[in-house]
Amino acid sequence: MISFFLPFMRMSVKHTRNLAVGIGLVIFLYACSTVAPRAVENVVWDQQRELLEKLGAWQLRGRVNVRYNDENNTPRIQWQQLEEKYNIRLWGTFNTGNTRIIGEPGSVTMEHDGELFQANTPEDIILQQLGYELPVSYLEYWIRGLPAPGSNADMTFNELNQLSSMIQEGWTIRYIDPRQYGELTLPRRVEVTRPQNDIRLRFVGLNWSLNPKVN
Repeated sequence: MISFFLPFMRMSVKHTRNLAVGIGLVIFLYACSTVAPRAVENVVWDQQRELLEKLGAWQLRGRVNVRYNDENNTPRIQWQQLEEKYNIRLWGTFNTGNTRIIGEPGSVTMEHDGELFQANTPEDIILQQLGYELPVSYLEYWIRGLPAPGSNADMTFNELNQLSSMIQEGWTIRYIDPRQYGELTLPRRVEVTRPQNDIRLRFVGLNWSLNPKVN
C-alpha cells in the first residue's frame, strides 16, 4: 500500500504548487459559473414588478456591510423568505457571533449564543439587542427591487429600464449589477442608506435561489 503512494510522495515542490494552482483555478471557475448571467432589458417595468410581487419563496446568500455610528461590521447573511415568514441568519464579524432572526407579522424571535429574545417587530428586536436601527420590514421588498407597500417611492431606471435607485421613507436604495434569474431581474448588490442617521447597509455578492427548500 505504501508503494502506491510513493510517486505522489516524491512529487516535486514545483509540481505540488502547480497542482494547487490548478485546483484553485478550477474552484474559481466553478464559483464564477454559479453566478447568474447579467440582466437583460426590462421591456415593461410593470410586468417585472408583478413577477417580483408574486415571488413568495426565495433565499439569498452573501454578505452585508453595516455602518452605524462610525462602526463597521460585515457578517455573512442567509435570508430565507416563505410568504410572510422569514428566517435570517447572520454570522461572522457582527460582534454578535451566530445570530438567527425568525419571524412573521406580529412575532419575532432572535436566537443568539443560546439565548432567546422576542419582540413584536424585527426593528424592535434588532434595536434592543444589536443597537442598530434597520428597516427589516421594508427590506423584504427593497432587497428584491420593489417599493414597500403603504407609501410612495421615487424610482429611477437605467437605460435598460432596470430599477437603479429608489427613495422611500427617507431611505435611498441603489441597485448594482442586476442579474437574470429566468424572467426575473434580481440584484447582486444593494446599498441602503439614510444619511441623517449615518446608517448604511451594503449587501454584496448576493446569490439568489427561487422557491428553495426551507431549512
